[in-house]
Amino acid sequence: MNEAITVPLPSLIHRIGREQVKQAQIMALQNYCTLKRVRRSRHWQLVGGAVDVQSFAAQLQRAHNADMGYLVRKLTAALLQHADKLEPLAAKLARLIERCPNITLAELMDVTQCTLAQAREARFNAEAW
Repeated sequence: MNEAITVPLPSLIHRIGREQVKQAQIMALQNYCTLKRVRRSRHWQLVGGAVDVQSFAAQLQRAHNADMGYLVRKLTAALLQHADKLEPLAAKLARLIERCPNITLAELMDVTQCTLAQAREARFNAEAW
């Protein structure tokens, strides 16, 4: 569930300032993410697990720092693109079975990258209603 994602942050220092970037780096490390420059360019990127990035974005929003608005918007937009990585596997399987009751176990395994046992368990739980 906590798959790694990379969020590009072009011209981060120019947009929020060096001091805010240093604060954001410290906050990112507290949330098991890394905020670093892309090679020797002016562009930055945030790398971390999807859940960790979500908790980092929530911590930035709680800080209520107006200077971090750009960073919060970029993280929120990136998390919307990776919403499937934030959903637990069991919930994803249940949602797929509910949406398409005739889905086969092979299709479930292909879409969600789960094991046969996990797909069977999800099918059993869905039919137990």
